[in-house]
Order: sequence, then C-alpha cells, then structure tokens
Amino acid sequence: MGKTTTASELREMSDEQLAVTLKEATESLFRLRLQAETERLDAPSELKRHRRLIARIKTIQNERARAAAAKATQPSA
Repeated sequence: MGKTTTASELREMSDEQLAVTLKEATESLFRLRLQAETERLDAPSELKRHRRLIARIKTIQNERARAAAAKATQPSA
C-alpha cells in the first residue's frame, strides 16, 4: 500500500475488492499501531493515511448499501 488510493479508484473496485482492501488496511493499521507503541515509526503519517483509507472504503460501502436498499424499496412499475 505504498501510494495513496483515491476515492474514485476505490469506487471503480468491486465489493469483493473493497472488502479485501479494507481488511489489508485494517491489518496494516494494527501493525503500525503496535510498532508505534513499541518502537519509533519511520513515517508517523502512515497512521493517518491508513485511517483515512479505511474511512473512505467504509463510506463507499455504506453508499452502495444505501443505494441497494433504496432500489429494493422502490415499487417496481
């Protein structure tokens, strides 16, 4: 996860790809937090970057879930 992933790149991903990316980012954030507690981080900004990536992914997942729910509740013509 070297480069910053933009929201538009995340929106192009499938639901499965988003879930995998979320899992990887969460695990990476966990490792960074442990490292921050036990030793000095090389790049403390990585914590912020991973938190924001997780927030972006969850926002997109929530948008998709709300869109699917709205589509399911609309009466079919």
